[in-house]
Amino acid sequence: MTKRKSDYTFWTRYKRFATTEVLMYLIMVIGILLGIIIFS
Repeated sequence: MTKRKSDYTFWTRYKRFATTEVLMYLIMVIGILLGIIIFS
């Protein structure tokens, strides 16, 4: 039971971190694409 609780907290923490990472990558990719479109 305690192990499951620790896994749950770990997964929620990791999920939050993963969502911020994905958002950062999406913003970076969109910025690169916009730069290519604007400068080309």
